Amino acid sequence: MSSISRATRAALGASAVALTMVVATACGPENSDPAGGQTAAAPGGTTAAATAGATDKPGGLPPIKLPTADELKKWSFDDWDKWAQQNVVTPAVKGFWDLQKILKAKPYKPGPGSQPTAQPTGAAPARPTTPPPAQPTAQPTAAQPTSAAPAQPGGTGGGTGGNGGGGQNDPQPKLVEMKPLPHPFAKPAHVNGKLFFQDGKQDYVCSGTVVSDPANPGKSNLVWTASHCLHGGKGGKYHTNITFAPAFNSSGAVSAGKQGTLADAEPYGEWGAVAGMVAPQWTAEADPESGGPWSQYDFGILKVANPDGGAKSLEEVVGGSVPVWFNAPREQIASVSTYGYPAAKPFDGMELEHCEAGKPARRSMDASRPTMLMTGCNGSGGDSGGGWFTSKDGKQVLVSDTSIGGSDNTWEAGPYLDDVAQHALEYFSKKSK
Repeated sequence: MSSISRATRAALGASAVALTMVVATACGPENSDPAGGQTAAAPGGTTAAATAGATDKPGGLPPIKLPTADELKKWSFDDWDKWAQQNVVTPAVKGFWDLQKILKAKPYKPGPGSQPTAQPTGAAPARPTTPPPAQPTAQPTAAQPTSAAPAQPGGTGGGTGGNGGGGQNDPQPKLVEMKPLPHPFAKPAHVNGKLFFQDGKQDYVCSGTVVSDPANPGKSNLVWTASHCLHGGKGGKYHTNITFAPAFNSSGAVSAGKQGTLADAEPYGEWGAVAGMVAPQWTAEADPESGGPWSQYDFGILKVANPDGGAKSLEEVVGGSVPVWFNAPREQIASVSTYGYPAAKPFDGMELEHCEAGKPARRSMDASRPTMLMTGCNGSGGDSGGGWFTSKDGKQVLVSDTSIGGSDNTWEAGPYLDDVAQHALEYFSKKSK
């Protein structure tokens, strides 16, 4: 993955996609940003050209012109619908993944990276070149340690306005060590899981979180992750056999070299992806070997299917979901807890790790796009896509996902979820029923 996305690619099985939606970025080398597009089915079953900027194909829809950051923020339901018709994920093949494939899946080796430095407000930071580790996140408990990260200078931001834009960069936060969640996981943490997929013939791993579905309260089948865990970026394709295993290794059956079974490691089985969506900037711009402005939109949404073909949703089976807090006022994000399954050394990808990071700092590569959240967490490849949690009105909510990080594993950053992410989820929720 690029220097930004640290999702590690793990073994995944390919399956046919029945649902028409947009699938985005794929997990690439550790903390690297993948980019690219691939042909996919759209809502309603239409097949079309893959990504923004792609050429027309007989019988397909005309490619959508890549919108500017401001235009994307104003996209209507119809705009997202047109985008969805050009992007779709192939359903995962049931039974493709076995324990040996999962255990052998390796994270990409991150490229050299630079640690963020403070920059004057409004200045866009130099393009980072180190891929950050992707981390899945277990749902945080009400009490969260507040390991201090440097306070954010300034108020809400500038650039595109509000809390999302401005191009601000803060000093690198204080290093905070990730720690494994005790076995068995507390029930609220079961919303976190391990994500497997294939890029070509290579197996990779990422992380993800069960999030609430606005159109299907209490019955969500939606998983939040990073774009690079879904799509390869510019010139790339959608990953295949994308599969989500909630509460992976909750019992500790495969910890420390134990020879547990697949059933022991996956208490809720493997939920194969049937649809997905990412922002058009990812498929049109993202470089799988380095971080850049596209990382500021490095979020992805998946719809998964019950492995037994039953009527129960993912949320009902795992016992909960996490609401997404869009446009969260930065001054109200007092602290974040990040979760994921880092797989690159010193981690082995078998443990759900969490980092109590304190107040997030800011990181930006493009002042016209939402400024990212940054922590001093030391996650590594494989935790890409893992959830970042904070508290709102006494409840846990998701405010970001692991996208990029430093080559020395001393910091990580995730996208700020503004109107663009909100409109994508609202569209996806309504169209993926």
